[in-house]
Amino acid sequence: MAEAVRRLGEMRLQDDAAFAEGHVRRRSNAHGPLALAAELAARGVDRHLVDEALAGFSPEAQLAAAIDLARRLAARDRPAGYQELLNTVGSKLVRRGFAPHLVRSACQAVWHRTDQPAKA
Repeated sequence: MAEAVRRLGEMRLQDDAAFAEGHVRRRSNAHGPLALAAELAARGVDRHLVDEALAGFSPEAQLAAAIDLARRLAARDRPAGYQELLNTVGSKLVRRGFAPHLVRSACQAVWHRTDQPAKA
């Protein structure tokens, strides 16, 4: 068994780093870094490799993904006011692993119909 695993590693057919990077790339349009880290940890990927894979998911990319997802969710839910948007769509973004400050920024951007959150 150990020989088979070693051989797969040599052939780059078992590469946790490549798996983690691909997982983040594929799922980062609908999940935040907290959820992605949890998914990878559940699959047994070392924390160091998870951190390396998530390093490619920049704060700007996280915000863009959160805004895009918030738009899609808001179009489905059609909230009447900003607070309702934050309560419904925002809670869904948090459950998908986006940090609270990104959730607020994404909801502001959706509410103001822009690609950037409103400046405070």
